[in-house]
Amino acid sequence: MNSYERVVAALNHQTPDRVPVYPILAGVTRKLVGASYEQWSTDAETCANAYLAAARQFDLDCIVTLIDLSVECDAWGQKLIFSEEDAAHPDYSQCVIQEIEDYDKIKKVDYRTSKRMMMHIDVCKRLVKELKGEKPIVAFVFGPLGTLSMLRNQEDMYLDLYDDPDAVKRAAREINETLKEYCAALCDVGVDAIMMDTLFASGSIMSKQMWVDMEGDLVRELSDVIHAKNCMTMIHNCGARIYFDVQIEAIRPAAISFLHPTDDCEDFVQVKKKYGDQVTLIGCVNPADAVMGSDEAWDAQCRKQIDDMASGGGFILATGCEYPSGASFERAQRMIEIAKTYGTYNK
Repeated sequence: MNSYERVVAALNHQTPDRVPVYPILAGVTRKLVGASYEQWSTDAETCANAYLAAARQFDLDCIVTLIDLSVECDAWGQKLIFSEEDAAHPDYSQCVIQEIEDYDKIKKVDYRTSKRMMMHIDVCKRLVKELKGEKPIVAFVFGPLGTLSMLRNQEDMYLDLYDDPDAVKRAAREINETLKEYCAALCDVGVDAIMMDTLFASGSIMSKQMWVDMEGDLVRELSDVIHAKNCMTMIHNCGARIYFDVQIEAIRPAAISFLHPTDDCEDFVQVKKKYGDQVTLIGCVNPADAVMGSDEAWDAQCRKQIDDMASGGGFILATGCEYPSGASFERAQRMIEIAKTYGTYNK
């Protein structure tokens, strides 16, 4: 059974030979090709080669093309800061949206005018060419509210949701119209799934009803576009008390990548019991522990995730968010080895 077959089995809630595994190796892969962070996150050939090197060197079962959360906001002219040791992020001293009135300036744009969106499409095209049928390629896309927050900053946008929610929603809808065409283009190059980051759909940021009102219908429309392209949707949300129920209803995902138990479950065992027959669960090892604590504690956490959620299939062992960009690969390798040994289904 190769990686592609293994992941497909997990997505179909069947038991593969072993638990599929992928520590979310993203920016850290730049080290494998000797690139700077800026080069890795702006040059398609460099980025794709880094992902390929990681997939082959560590025998990852899939690739998720998480570059950074500022890829999409580039289309609206947001100025970014590129660091040598960390992911690109907006220069919040030069936000596109400076005041509430600026939300009405946000209109649908042609994704092809964005160098970063086009770079991401190129990365996916290169990965599909090399790995199609061998390892699933999952394109990572920040959702409409998340993208909008990159143009304003999360704190101010959250306050704006109370002062003028209609203005925020109008701008998010315009962004979503661009994301629909962008996601369709990603599907057209042959990716197996689009993983939406629904940052705001968690109790750590806003109420469930507020999320439904502000983004629920938008991600439903986005999901419809992706499904119409015969492509799967997935969700990533590393917030606390994530809202599985309303997201499953709106997005109809094949899988959800997460870090903490849901708002309606006390622990991962309950998450598996309540949602394990609806979606494949991806996670949920704390990536911060890749640079903290002991190897033994890391290994124990990996094994516990398998114990809690692997039974009957429908589970992929992963970090609950991006593996630290400055960490060594040692603990990623340990996770992979645990999946290959402890995570077998025919023990």
